[in-house]
Parts: sequence; C-alpha cells; structure tokens
Amino acid sequence: MYAVIRVRGLIDIRPDIKKTMQLMRITRTNHCAILPETPSSKGMLQMVKDYTTWGEISPETLTKMLKTHGRLVGDKPLTEEYLASSTSFKTIEALSKALMDNSFVYKDIPEVKPLFRLHPPRKGYEGVKRSYQRGGALGYRGKDINALIERML
Repeated sequence: MYAVIRVRGLIDIRPDIKKTMQLMRITRTNHCAILPETPSSKGMLQMVKDYTTWGEISPETLTKMLKTHGRLVGDKPLTEEYLASSTSFKTIEALSKALMDNSFVYKDIPEVKPLFRLHPPRKGYEGVKRSYQRGGALGYRGKDINALIERML
C-alpha cells in the first residue's frame, strides 16, 4: 500500500499530469491518498513524480492517520462507532489491517472522503525541486514516508 503526498502547487502543471492527480484525488498541497500496489498505480506515480512523494506506509502510521485525519462528508471525523454501524469492521485497527491486505478499499466506506488533508511537515520539506535521492522531497522515498507522515500529523 502506497501513501502519496502532494508536495508542489498548482502553477504550470501539464494537463495530463493535472488530470492524473485529480484521478488520485490529490488536488492540493499536503493532501495524502493511499493507493494499492498495482501496475496502474505505479504508472500514475511515475507520471506525477515531479510533484509528489510516495512510499510504502506502515500499518501503525495508517492507523494513526485514519484516527486523526480520516473524515466523513460534512467534515465529521471517522469514528469507530461509525465504522461499526456502516461496515463490518469494529475498530480502526481492523480497517487498517484490511487495507494493508488489499482485501478492502478505503473509498468503499459510505460517506468517507477518500483523501487525508495533512498539516505541513514540522521543520518543512527538504526541498520541493529535487528528488529524495538528491536531498529533496520529491519522488519515491520507501519506508521513509512514515517519518514524513508522522511530522505532518
């Protein structure tokens, strides 16, 4: 399961890249989406690599993100009571485990917003014009995405 965070803004983006970001539902800076590890997702990530950062999210980080930034329509928080009444999951931990196993899709929860609006990271981004391998914030960062998400929660 990949966590994708938009790092750069809206100005001077090619239309095909803008459309890809709309399909991934990351339309603004610091928005985060979770995607399964499929060939189509990897192709989309390669297309938007100059505007986003992504990596493999851990179950603990996903659980924490669901608890703090999971939202329903009307900007209501995602709670365990709502999960128990509308899905087969009793806790947020069970939901995150099912998401990690690719046995459930997050957007299948009724009235859920399929993105996470995160805060800007504490201490800022490393640099929004260089790749992560060259000391910046863009592109693939592997397991280090968990540290970035922790700074943004």
